[in-house]
Amino acid sequence: MDLEDGSATVINDPLGVILGVQTLMDQVRDALDKGATAVVGGGRVDHPGAFVQPTVLVGVTPNMRAFREELFGPIAVVYRVRDDDEAVSLANDSPYGLGGAVFGSDISRARAVASRIESGMVWINHPTSSEPELPFGGIKRSGYGRELSHLGIKEFANRKLLVTMGADTPITDALG
Repeated sequence: MDLEDGSATVINDPLGVILGVQTLMDQVRDALDKGATAVVGGGRVDHPGAFVQPTVLVGVTPNMRAFREELFGPIAVVYRVRDDDEAVSLANDSPYGLGGAVFGSDISRARAVASRIESGMVWINHPTSSEPELPFGGIKRSGYGRELSHLGIKEFANRKLLVTMGADTPITDALG
């Protein structure tokens, strides 16, 4: 494990947790230094250990790390958009696509918006969650395939296609 090359980021390693908090604080500081505002929080908790204040950032723009990088901690970025199209465009302007949520009282409209979001999972009127009977997985840089549910078990199975034709069936290709 070498601190210089960043390899000391194993989740269960206390040093990895500390480095993770430092990365998170660097992301927040980058946003604040470039003009974002912390509505609440924005710093470390004054307590021994790797604790970060729950933080809400507004005014985050594409030139900030908090716009393009995943924030692994109690940090929320809130955007104000003009309409559904701008909301979908903003949501899809990410290299990640694990999960998302759409909130609204018009369920048909919420479903229409959710169907346009490039994400492996989208919840309506509930934060993204996980249940053992539901398939879990992302797209883009958030992975591929699914785990959990009947779909997930198929990701771990080697399946084979067997096609049986009658002995006297003419052999043809896809073009006829």
